[in-house]
Amino acid sequence: MPATQKPMRYGHTEGHTDVCFDDSGSCIVTSGSDGDVRIWEDLDDDDPKSINVGEKAYSCALKNGKLVTAVSNNTIQVHTFPEGVPDGILTRFTTNANHVVFNGDGTKIAAGSSDFLVKIVDVMDCSQQKTFRGHDAPVLSLSFDPKDIFLASASCDGSVKVWQISDQTCPVSWPLLQKCNDVVNAKSICRLAWQPKSGKLLAVPVEKSVKLYRRETWSNQFDLSDDFISQTLNIVTWSPCGQYLAAGSINGLIIIWNVETKNCIERVKHEKGYAICGLSWHPTCAQIAYTDAEGNLGLLENVCDPNGKKSNSKVSSRVEKDYKDLFDGDDTSNVSDCLKDNAVKTHSVSKGIVNDEEDDDDLMLASGRPRQRSHILEDDENSVDVTMLKIGSSLFKEEEDDQGGSIHNLPVVASQRPFYDGPMPTPRQKPFQSGSTPVHLTHRFMVWNSIGIIRCYNDEQDNAIDVEFHDTSIHHATHLLNTFNYTVADLSREAVLLACESTDELASKLHCLHLSSWDSSKEWIVDMPPNEDIEAICLGQGWAAAATTSLLLRLFTIGGVQKEVFSLPGPVVSMAGHGEQLVIVYHRGTGFDGDQCLGVQLLELGKKKKQILHGDPLPLTRKSYLVWVGFSAEGTPFYVDSEGIVRMLNRGLGHTWTPVCNTREHCKGKSDHYWVVGIHENPQQLRCIPCKGSRFPPTLPRPAVAVLSFKLPYCQTATEKGQMEEQYWRSVIFHNHLDYLAKNGYEYEESTKNQATKEQQELLLKMLALSCKLEREFRCVELAGLMTQNAVNLAIKYASRSRRLILAQRLSELAAEKAAELAATQAEEEEEEDFRKKLNAGYSNTSTEWSQPRLRNQVEEDTEDNGEADNTEERPEIHKHVFSVLRLLSEGFFLMKGAVISSSQGRINPFKVSGSSKEPAISVNSGRSTNILDSMNKSSKKSTAFNRATDDEKSPVIKPLIPKPKSKQASAASFFQKRTSQTDRTEEVKEENPKNSSSETPAVCPQNTENERPKTGFQMWLEENRSHILSDNPDFSDEADIIKEGMVRFKVLSTEERKAWAAKAKGGTASDGAEEKKRKRVVDESQEIENQEEKMKNLNLPKKQKPLDLSTNQKLSAFAFKQE
Repeated sequence: MPATQKPMRYGHTEGHTDVCFDDSGSCIVTSGSDGDVRIWEDLDDDDPKSINVGEKAYSCALKNGKLVTAVSNNTIQVHTFPEGVPDGILTRFTTNANHVVFNGDGTKIAAGSSDFLVKIVDVMDCSQQKTFRGHDAPVLSLSFDPKDIFLASASCDGSVKVWQISDQTCPVSWPLLQKCNDVVNAKSICRLAWQPKSGKLLAVPVEKSVKLYRRETWSNQFDLSDDFISQTLNIVTWSPCGQYLAAGSINGLIIIWNVETKNCIERVKHEKGYAICGLSWHPTCAQIAYTDAEGNLGLLENVCDPNGKKSNSKVSSRVEKDYKDLFDGDDTSNVSDCLKDNAVKTHSVSKGIVNDEEDDDDLMLASGRPRQRSHILEDDENSVDVTMLKIGSSLFKEEEDDQGGSIHNLPVVASQRPFYDGPMPTPRQKPFQSGSTPVHLTHRFMVWNSIGIIRCYNDEQDNAIDVEFHDTSIHHATHLLNTFNYTVADLSREAVLLACESTDELASKLHCLHLSSWDSSKEWIVDMPPNEDIEAICLGQGWAAAATTSLLLRLFTIGGVQKEVFSLPGPVVSMAGHGEQLVIVYHRGTGFDGDQCLGVQLLELGKKKKQILHGDPLPLTRKSYLVWVGFSAEGTPFYVDSEGIVRMLNRGLGHTWTPVCNTREHCKGKSDHYWVVGIHENPQQLRCIPCKGSRFPPTLPRPAVAVLSFKLPYCQTATEKGQMEEQYWRSVIFHNHLDYLAKNGYEYEESTKNQATKEQQELLLKMLALSCKLEREFRCVELAGLMTQNAVNLAIKYASRSRRLILAQRLSELAAEKAAELAATQAEEEEEEDFRKKLNAGYSNTSTEWSQPRLRNQVEEDTEDNGEADNTEERPEIHKHVFSVLRLLSEGFFLMKGAVISSSQGRINPFKVSGSSKEPAISVNSGRSTNILDSMNKSSKKSTAFNRATDDEKSPVIKPLIPKPKSKQASAASFFQKRTSQTDRTEEVKEENPKNSSSETPAVCPQNTENERPKTGFQMWLEENRSHILSDNPDFSDEADIIKEGMVRFKVLSTEERKAWAAKAKGGTASDGAEEKKRKRVVDESQEIENQEEKMKNLNLPKKQKPLDLSTNQKLSAFAFKQE
């Protein structure tokens, strides 16, 4: 199968970087121009051990626990591995050493310098040195013959020489390279290599090919090249079995050949095209580590597997390494043992078989039976098939002749157990605390959350814990001695919670510092039972929780009282608390192929304890693990996985998990990550720390917090439609917490919800307009289904003015359905209120839960006076009234569909009322096309549930059509006349509803009624506040604009203030006997304003059709939302 290229990561600063594996292949060792040698447990190791060896490190080599480096102070140094303790200087040069290598058994090193010299030094006795002189320029690279007879070197003088070590002579020299005066100017560093074990071939990278020279004859046996090589090759390395050869070029191409067949079997391109300057083959697995000239480290996996299958050591060599810092060692070893015993290939032989003579005798036990294969065969990707060895060329046949026993004479070892080639189990993730860095660090964050930071220092000088609060008004910073070696911590506004593991002498402890305690005892400690360790802790409002190795979750009050204890379904991974909520993530099973199998529980620990999530599976990205779990500042659960995907609990969709951000999209490099510390829903902020080349930040210097934006993974977000859809649903999901807070009795700002609703409706209207433009009318109706009543009304107007009559009809039907649903809902509320009143009968003087004042208009008081009978009588009339209007609406639109529009006549108004008839009639005029819902007014009837809904929610109710006013001036004059009595008001209702009366009252002339009607409360308020309105809106020149703004402001006043203005209008002489009329007048004042407001809409309509511009849309939208 093709090689797998893992993403490169930051290793060192920019410059030449070298790489090698340790003897067992468990670590990757790199050196760079920053003077550091770093020891990586795997490519994903975010905390490699670093050893500073000098100002710059040009080369490194590792063998037998000795780390040798060529550094910028002209020396070859030795350090112990993996401790990194300096172990002396092997040799010195007059200038920089450029390359250092070990011989086969690790007893000697060879080093080449820019002073043209090559030295071989005994590692144990540095006085035993040999110096080779003959190059005329700086030495580029060296390679030891596996049999310790020859040493090959390449130099800037263009030559490649082979030295005989014993007598320090040069048997052969080839002029192969371009000449240069220094290593930095060399086109290629020419890292040559001898074939392992036999040393039959010497591979030298020359220009765009690799030349292979035969040992002793020094003839050019053959060249390896490929058409894809476009730049000079820089370095070559052999596989441990000697069958494959890998080469890296200066433009980032890695080529792998089968030397026997001379075929190119792998081609891998560097993701950025940087020069490959380090290349090392894993000693047992099919992996190649490589570095580039920019200091980055990369890894190739599944390289050159002869059977075309993945290695059976996949879990132990790859997955196990990926999770080494995260998973329990016991689990890892168990999985490895299981795989070694069960996964054996019958036709594979290890490189250990084709080895020195002494190894052949170890293949058979004294009894003559073969030794258990799991102990003699590694079965890695470098295994050689027996059949392939039989077909070998003369070169490989000679190698076989050199061995003590031929491979053909080996007995065929049969598999003791059946071969398993299915998915491999994933090691379980270790428990962790969100917002913490790894435990093994001497300076680490125990927790970083939205409250504060807890740091732990555990070095030779100090073992302490520092607690710091973001808001110092909560509590001052605290310094604690870490005598019990606490490893887990959590922080809230009320307390600091610490926990430690058990030791041979001490039990596992839970330690709480109760900051908000009002007594003098602010600390308490609880010891866990024997053989029970705390693995995860968290704090909530008034409670603390601890999950233990006994699969128990223990709850405590914040003062230390033990509460409930219950069992967990699996080993805990992490926990988090917020208010009364507790979220627990645990292992619900074993994952396979790198996936974790996690479950989540969400509990509410208030007075009514309940479980919201019952161990549901926790969705994770493929081959990822959990890195953070917690709550937003508003109380919504969130979590983040190792791939940077942030998910939140969608309470509005059955408690599902929705991805809301991908932090990897904000990372500049592939090895960069964001470390989450807090989340806010309002405003939408993801607070995290950028980490370059690591998964977590250091404690010093203090990391800077960055704020990322959220983005839902919707399709086609580059288009206007996709953007608005993403914005709308993000607004919906990020405001679900308001409904949760309201449901659970928490306080929240009503203005926040209103603003969110306004934004959502504006987005829906924009999407509807876009769909109309694209002639997607069915989609328009779907969008309207998400709108509020007022937004649907605006949509109907938009459709009518856009000449989309079928769409307007559909939207009108939808609006009618919404109105009917609203009426039914309000009727149910009315029945519930009636039930409460009956329950509360006889207790009206007592303040109880049922008798609390509610936010209703004065109409409700009238209803209570009129009694229940009126409600029962009038409710059928309202429904009859609504459905009669719906019938008229339907008939009007069907007639509209058949109407013919000519250029001379203009557009037809199907709802115009004839002046000579009492019934509405269809007529043709030159005005704009209108709609039944354009002239919706609130019902003038009182004492009904339907009218209460309109007073409270400001939602329109369908009424019969009203004749259109003749002019703006006449309309304004008739709307704002002073009324003298209730009779005049009744006469106006009769005029508006000609079907309900057999006679009409003639209209009263404005001039005659001016002196007869006293001023209303609204008129008095308007006269007094007219100057304020004009000062706030100096561009108002029309009286209609002033009246409209006045109505909006007057509606904002409380009921008591409007009553006061009404009383002031009457002269303040309200007697006890006239109290009923006074209340009705206040209600009438409110209804008058609302009716005036609806009529003002018609008043502002032009007589001729005008194109709907952006400003008109904005005005309509703003007016609708003000009404809400």
